[in-house]
Amino acid sequence: MSERPTKKDEAWRYADFDALKEHWPDSADRWETVDVAAGETKRELVRLLPDPDLVSDVTRLKVTVGDGGRYELFALAARSRYGRLEIEATLGDGAHFEFGGAIIGKARATNEFIVRVNHEQPNATSNQTVRAVLADKATGSFLGKVYVARGAQKTDGSQSSKAMLLDRTATANLKPELEIYADDVKCAHGATVGELDKRALFYMASRGIPPEIAERLMLQTFVAEGFAELGDDKAREALEADALGVLEALR
Repeated sequence: MSERPTKKDEAWRYADFDALKEHWPDSADRWETVDVAAGETKRELVRLLPDPDLVSDVTRLKVTVGDGGRYELFALAARSRYGRLEIEATLGDGAHFEFGGAIIGKARATNEFIVRVNHEQPNATSNQTVRAVLADKATGSFLGKVYVARGAQKTDGSQSSKAMLLDRTATANLKPELEIYADDVKCAHGATVGELDKRALFYMASRGIPPEIAERLMLQTFVAEGFAELGDDKAREALEADALGVLEALR
């Protein structure tokens, strides 16, 4: 049994420790393992939907992707109190890791994605796309790291994280990070935090679109970017529908 983490642990800096203590170590200290064989493809969907009776929900995955394999994970995090999805993925030669997710929160909810991708072998690729919409005093966090080992040449890793604050009292913590020890790589990351584009809202209003519908359309489009790489149309539409349901409850 390991000790409960503290805010000194970088990966737990923004966690809700009051919520976490009720489930540590019963579920929060357990890692699930996912093995993707060489040349195989695996896709998983994770939904952490609002539930006022659930204090905390922690899912931790250790993923190994064999040579030429592909692992895709798409997630929606919108727990009422505390939701955490943590992934550590290690990639073989020519493997690919795809993560796309959306965080939606209101009241005092805390939801977070913690993602570490280890490029241990050459020719592997990874992509992380996260979008967050936060209202009231909610907190949304994305801590994403791409690690490129010495000798892992021809690595291509990218991270894109954006948050939209509907209230100034909401908090977004976005920290994409690169740690690279090879010289022939292509890696990029970006993070932005902003508000709804007032000019776009004004333009839509001038075209006769009611403000509440304009806001909903803009938020829906923004969140959908987190699921854009999901190739299964039916699954993507279902995730977007779940996200829309949560978005409509924000106001």
